[in-house]
Amino acid sequence: MKKSGMKALSCCSIVAAALMLQSWMAGDQTMTKENGVTVINTTTLGKDVQGYLGTTPLKIYIEKNKVVKIEALKNQETPKYFLKVKKALLEKWNGMKVKDAQKLKVDAVTGATYSSNAVIDNVKLGLDYYQNHKK
Repeated sequence: MKKSGMKALSCCSIVAAALMLQSWMAGDQTMTKENGVTVINTTTLGKDVQGYLGTTPLKIYIEKNKVVKIEALKNQETPKYFLKVKKALLEKWNGMKVKDAQKLKVDAVTGATYSSNAVIDNVKLGLDYYQNHKK
């Protein structure tokens, strides 16, 4: 192999190793612990779940197999309408056992259907992930 080819191969190897290290150091942030509470972040899980203007990631806090609270993370939804969704939906699952919360049928908020459905889908994804990965 020529000197220039070896140089290119060497550079590619260094870049690949750096990317792998960065990925490993970042770790999977889907399920973490905060003060003994399991937190499910749906940013990655719900990357394909679209609201009206984009994704609607959430953090779902679970303690002793019960939903403690659900927080909306930064999103591109229209603030006026998403506020309605937050007020009407995010507390629906609070205090419920995860298995019961998974089965809960929740209606979308009138006038904010896309955003509501995206939040509902993200909650389902997050709770399913918790059930399949809890220790």
